[in-house]
Amino acid sequence: MFDMNELGCCVHNPDSSDSFLPRSVVPTLSAAAIGLGSNLGNSQAILADALTCLNNTGGIQVQACSRLYRTVAVGPPQPDYLNQCALLRVTLSPIELLQMLLAIEQRFGRVRRERWGPRLLDLDLLLYEQQQLNLPQLQVPHPRMRERAFVLVPLAEIIPNWRDPLTRQTIAALAQAVDQTGVEPLHPVLI
Repeated sequence: MFDMNELGCCVHNPDSSDSFLPRSVVPTLSAAAIGLGSNLGNSQAILADALTCLNNTGGIQVQACSRLYRTVAVGPPQPDYLNQCALLRVTLSPIELLQMLLAIEQRFGRVRRERWGPRLLDLDLLLYEQQQLNLPQLQVPHPRMRERAFVLVPLAEIIPNWRDPLTRQTIAALAQAVDQTGVEPLHPVLI
């Protein structure tokens, strides 16, 4: 697992003004995991900027992020992706978090033309605590997460012992069980 400081990403400042609020006013933080991906433009810069944007958004603290992975695209012919996952602490509900992720995608110029088509930025809500949601606009855990190495491999770096609410298997076990062909770390592990 990578600490945000080690990767040069922005980190929530514990000395910020919200740490001085009385306990009864401090909102409850929930854990959420997201996947990030990009295969258009300067993907490495886009993903770094997206993490900074997330961390600077009210109600979201980026706690950890995985390495970047170069992955073979799923869907129509297109360039390889850069993917990573991040662990968030949020005061937002799952629906509010989804709306924020979609708004950030749009801010980065995401246009939805075709399913699984190329994109500047893709932000997927993968897990939210141990909740299971099946709504028209949101399914948690992400419905295809368990079959995608480009999600499970980086996710296992940051939350290997988190249990999938549906299968009760750990993320590490799910990552070991999936075919990891075409998922290559962009940088070696930092020690």
